[in-house]
Amino acid sequence: MPKTSARLLALLSLLQARRDWPGALLAERLGVSPRTVRRDVDRLRELGYPIAASKGPDGGYRLEPGADLPPLLFDDEQAIALALALQIATTSGAGIEESAIRALNTIRQVMPARLRSRIDALQVTAVPSPAPQVDSGVLLAVGAAVRAREVLRFDYASGDPRRVEPHHLVTWGRRWYLVAWDLDRDDWRTFRVDRISPRIPTGPRFTPREVPGGDVAAFVLNRFKGTDGAGNWPCRGEVVLGRPAATVSRFTSGGVVEELGPDRCRLVLGSWSWFGLAATIARFDADVEVIGPPELKDAFAALADRCVRAAQS
Repeated sequence: MPKTSARLLALLSLLQARRDWPGALLAERLGVSPRTVRRDVDRLRELGYPIAASKGPDGGYRLEPGADLPPLLFDDEQAIALALALQIATTSGAGIEESAIRALNTIRQVMPARLRSRIDALQVTAVPSPAPQVDSGVLLAVGAAVRAREVLRFDYASGDPRRVEPHHLVTWGRRWYLVAWDLDRDDWRTFRVDRISPRIPTGPRFTPREVPGGDVAAFVLNRFKGTDGAGNWPCRGEVVLGRPAATVSRFTSGGVVEELGPDRCRLVLGSWSWFGLAATIARFDADVEVIGPPELKDAFAALADRCVRAAQS
């Protein structure tokens, strides 16, 4: 059985991890008897933690919110996860980089030496992002509207005032996006949060709609692909490349590569435009045989004309 102090820390960590804990399950997770759990709960209450208990065969415990809640305690793995998350936060583009660094330094100072050495071994280098930074106040305002299910009014960078039902905040390519139902256009839209200027106050509450397909990540990915939601690229072509399949596979994402010989392979790949698809295939610096469709051949011809003009300029 672990020492009382270590067991109390583990118990507190479990109580913070979920809303309700059956007493029997807590005892099983801690490797102690239900009676020991009851005594440990009483000890935490004496330290000021408001823990509610329910009686009966399915009785359990809940850590209640309260203004007098003492400082939170973390076990070793939680402390390491928190420190690593703060390092990653400096690359989030959410305008909280400096605050994240200060928070990380504060946490590091109160860590035991054994944890500081582990944290120092997990250094993350923040590479400056070319993506625009999002004002943290705007991010919080949009997030609050999403959580409260309140209509959000804002001015967009295009100059148009918008009224939307905000559903999800997502990140993609180091940018923040709002997935929302546009009330004026009667359709789903994605908005870059760095281009949003919220208007106060927010509008009335709304009943949440289901994102097409039910998966917000897939919905956003399809929007960036330019698809109608079926998950396929609007432009998809097939070619034979004069390169080994193993070489092409290393630099192909989302395509299908089939080996045809030591130095030949078949590549099926998609893109949002035929010209973009031709340019992507041309980067392999190999002989290309276009299998189809005709639109891809036309795109290669247009690309060749541009390259000739560029070489002659």
